[in-house]
Amino acid sequence: MVDEGRSRSRLHRMVPRDPEEPHRTASPLELFFDLVFVVAVSAASAQLHHQLADAHPVEGVVSYAMVFFAIWWAWMNFTWFATSFSTDDWLYRVLTFVQMGGVLILAAGIGPAFHHDFTLAVLGYIVMRVAMIAQWLRASRRAGDAQRTARRYALGIAVVQLLWVGFLFIPAEFQVLGFIALALAEIAVPVLSEMGGGSTPWHPHHITERYGLFTLIVLGESLLASAKAIIGAIEKVQTPWPLIAIAVLALVATASLWWIYFWPPHHHAIGGLRQSIRYGYTHYLIFAAAGAFSAGIEVEIDRLIGASELDAVAASLTVSVPIALFLLGVWFVAIRENADRVVNTAVPLGAVLVLLDPVLPIPVALTAVILAGIVVVLVLRPPLRG
Repeated sequence: MVDEGRSRSRLHRMVPRDPEEPHRTASPLELFFDLVFVVAVSAASAQLHHQLADAHPVEGVVSYAMVFFAIWWAWMNFTWFATSFSTDDWLYRVLTFVQMGGVLILAAGIGPAFHHDFTLAVLGYIVMRVAMIAQWLRASRRAGDAQRTARRYALGIAVVQLLWVGFLFIPAEFQVLGFIALALAEIAVPVLSEMGGGSTPWHPHHITERYGLFTLIVLGESLLASAKAIIGAIEKVQTPWPLIAIAVLALVATASLWWIYFWPPHHHAIGGLRQSIRYGYTHYLIFAAAGAFSAGIEVEIDRLIGASELDAVAASLTVSVPIALFLLGVWFVAIRENADRVVNTAVPLGAVLVLLDPVLPIPVALTAVILAGIVVVLVLRPPLRG
């Protein structure tokens, strides 16, 4: 006898998940999915590092922002879909693997994209998004009140992917404007789809766990990139002590960012559509800043060994600016409404003060001290809500 929840093709019914489902945690497939994105994040950070070290900060930051949007948006769309409709049958797994294949294609195209050739990057992005269309169409069959919403998602994503194909034919001087227009179209799809009635169910604890895990991955990638850069530079300096100092300070800074991010109860930030959109979209800034942090550390190391064209002030800002953006992003989306006046003063003020890092001759020193100071404040002032 065939199980009521499974067809003869051994497919589960893709029905909306219970937003109050107890003990909902990230699945092994979701964790595997995240690990593949590490490849793309690492490639984007490495290219940013090269552009910054060669004294091309504007071009590097613009290209980084563009390719990181593709990484973040594809990851985020799958994450929110999975919290609403995930099943663990073979078709769901296969479509997820297709998206992972698209991530690897995108990662291979990140280098050329930094030189205005977006062909491979757009191809990988479209592969991910086409698989997402298939997931939404499948979900729409048994989505109940969210059936029309699921179909709007599928249609909206499909239309924008056709526009991305057209993006490949835009002259290089208009690529940034074209990208901005298409990025706005992408982020409008969830808003318009959910506003039409019959919203998809969100599991606050599951969503925030997924975001937390990806933050861990990006911060971990920063440590890995920094460690590799230090190991590669150790034979190029007369004394290892400056590199050891950067290694210690980078660890302190990364650990502090981890502490700050996980201090507030993030699940309170997931509620209605406006709250959820704010939480999800602000994380573009948080994730991108965390990825750029590792590039900044590598630039500081390059300056020590004479491999960077940036001066001391500019090199210091490649570290402190991403950290400032990370702090402001986390404060805005999760800390602000869960903290007292002291914390709500310390975190934004710290984001401003880290920009003074060039005041000290030791790279990252002032930033690490300020971040550690913020952590002390957070230890002494627990969140208002648990």
